[in-house]
Amino acid sequence: QVQFVESGGGLVQPGGSLRLSCAASGFNFNIYFMRWYRQTPGKEREMVAGVNTSNRSVIYLDSVKGRFTMSRDNDKNTVYLQMNDLKPEDTAVYYCNGVPPPREQYWGQGTQVTVSS
Repeated sequence: QVQFVESGGGLVQPGGSLRLSCAASGFNFNIYFMRWYRQTPGKEREMVAGVNTSNRSVIYLDSVKGRFTMSRDNDKNTVYLQMNDLKPEDTAVYYCNGVPPPREQYWGQGTQVTVSS
């Protein structure tokens, strides 16, 4: 059974940092591109970052470029999102998923990131 377990969120002040993790299981992680997404109430889920299978190519949402870094560890079936210089507009629930999703219409529980003073 495909499963994603996101962790690492929390409450942080503007300018602070967090490192998110997403542990994946139940599919051949190594052959999937992976993405981080985020969602706030009433808004569509948006892609924040994406990484290819070899960890050599990463793309970012324009608003997080230079502040967020996505990486993956294929030995641990885990993707990470290092978030620096956090802003209140980064507040959201963060999710990971494969490209294409290895399990249709499935998302993990996500991890809440709240940036507030």
